Amino acid sequence: MTQATVQICRADYANPVHAQALAQLLDGYARDVMGGGTALAPGVLATVAAELAKRPHAFSVLAFVGDVPVGLVNCFEGFSTFAAKPLVNVHDVTVEPAYRGQGIAQNMLREVEHIARQRGCCKLTLEVLQGNTNAIQLYQKIGFGGYKLVDAMGHAVFFQKTLA
Repeated sequence: MTQATVQICRADYANPVHAQALAQLLDGYARDVMGGGTALAPGVLATVAAELAKRPHAFSVLAFVGDVPVGLVNCFEGFSTFAAKPLVNVHDVTVEPAYRGQGIAQNMLREVEHIARQRGCCKLTLEVLQGNTNAIQLYQKIGFGGYKLVDAMGHAVFFQKTLA
């Protein structure tokens, strides 16, 4: 496969083809060990695109090879109080296993950066599992690095608290 056969686009949540691709790719990511290894609930798959469409600060980037969806990046605009400017948090990045290592994630993230710059954002943020060394290498290659304000305080740590 050549790079020219991959089409990168911003998802249109109202487009049934894009909505189905988003749900399919997100479910594949969730089933992967890097996504937790568990399928998403049917209700989530049926409504995720419509729920994203309700959030004006959400956007997604899709990759297709012909009619086959092969990659997805979900993003949410946030705000940097220290810069008084918006930022984009890259929330999900996935490429179907058969298409990994071909630059698809890098090209999708290039589109995310383009969108973020259009929005006047000051930075991109993301979190990644320590064991996902391939993703970490990609992120570092394209300019991401650990977050810290001052050396003495070390790097930021990502936490979560699940709400019922």
